[in-house]
Amino acid sequence: MSVSNVGNLMCLYMYEISPGKGTNAPEFCIKAAGRVLMESGGRNWVPVIVKEIEQDQYEVIGNSFVYAIALEVGLERVWCIVTDSSETTFELTRILTGELIPKVNLSTASRDEIQAALQYLIEKPNSELKGVKLAIATNRIEEALRTTWVNLEPITKLKCGITKGSKLDALKEVFYLSPQSKPEVVTPEVTTHRNLNALTLTQLKDMAKKQGVSGYSKKQKKELVELLSKAC
Repeated sequence: MSVSNVGNLMCLYMYEISPGKGTNAPEFCIKAAGRVLMESGGRNWVPVIVKEIEQDQYEVIGNSFVYAIALEVGLERVWCIVTDSSETTFELTRILTGELIPKVNLSTASRDEIQAALQYLIEKPNSELKGVKLAIATNRIEEALRTTWVNLEPITKLKCGITKGSKLDALKEVFYLSPQSKPEVVTPEVTTHRNLNALTLTQLKDMAKKQGVSGYSKKQKKELVELLSKAC
């Protein structure tokens, strides 16, 4: 595909476009939205996001609901935005169009990120985590030594209401792990040769816990850096 087409708004024939992963929207919503579309002139002001898979042939990667509506009402052509074909663009597009739930790296996630992710899971209809206390689960997970976890299994030992089985599996929808090397105990040599400011908040808390620093779990990064520097 010509680089000049990337990012362009193009009016493509429907026969040039394949549905990709499609949409799981209810049939009623597609039909009802199709009626509104036709009553409003039949132009999709919200474009379908596509990538070119071969010359003059495209595949939907975002706004699949809009494509399904256009197909339902028999539009001959549909307005589309053309993207590059990279996997990164595909994933980002699906996240931005609400067709893929973004995940948080639990190895380095902040307290706010953990709380927001857990709240999303708890409040879902028929949630596997119904009954889990948000504040307790957030605190226990945030304070845990997460940087070296290779899976989510340690969460079941935190006594936060999340046990093995379906509850633990539910977390995989919003969390992934990127294990890091086990942080070293802070020593004068370490603070001399390592810039503590370059470490993540979770790593600093790991170190503070090993050093027996009081109240470390509620400290911000700047405070922890100062405390760890003085602890040597």
